[in-house]
Amino acid sequence: MTAARTPAPADRPQLGLRERKKLKTREAIRTATYALVGEQGYDATTIEQIADRAEVSPSTVFRYFPTKEDIVLTDEYDPILMEELRARPAEEPWPDSIRHVMREAIRTGVEQDAEVARLRTRLMVEVPAVRSRMMESMSVTGHMLCTAIGERTGRDPDSLEVRVYAMSLIGGLMETSLYWAANGHRDDFPTLVDRTLDVLQHGLPREND
Repeated sequence: MTAARTPAPADRPQLGLRERKKLKTREAIRTATYALVGEQGYDATTIEQIADRAEVSPSTVFRYFPTKEDIVLTDEYDPILMEELRARPAEEPWPDSIRHVMREAIRTGVEQDAEVARLRTRLMVEVPAVRSRMMESMSVTGHMLCTAIGERTGRDPDSLEVRVYAMSLIGGLMETSLYWAANGHRDDFPTLVDRTLDVLQHGLPREND
């Protein structure tokens, strides 16, 4: 997903001191990374520089993020996204639930911090290592989505149909982010996501549609 900051809905239980400190450290590392990459580029930015800017040790950076690519890509939104999906009304059609949750994700992760969202997606296009790591992380998000789909529909989360649907959705959203960045972020991102969900729901439209 493209969200980078940790959402904090008013009705979500407050985190303990230890958890808040961890989130604060993760956010400091991310903020330092985004600033350095903006100033000097991704390849020139080192873990040592990130640690110095975030006022932590390099070992702390690695404890929170195994690779530099993970700093760019990792966020706290996926588990919350699954919670939001599970909270949708049971009688609501599945495509409508997905569309609602995706719109909320965009509002939280893209529209509230558009500069970071543009930077992250641009790096996905320009840096092969970031794109490769994104492909690896898709399997984790896909597995979580399979579980949520299984709970909602009563289907076996490990069935072929559920796995294909989940990974098609995750892959489609990744391609949407890449398309957005490759075209200079000119398009309205929520509109692109709606188009993506339309294709997944209804299939590829005819050329003249």
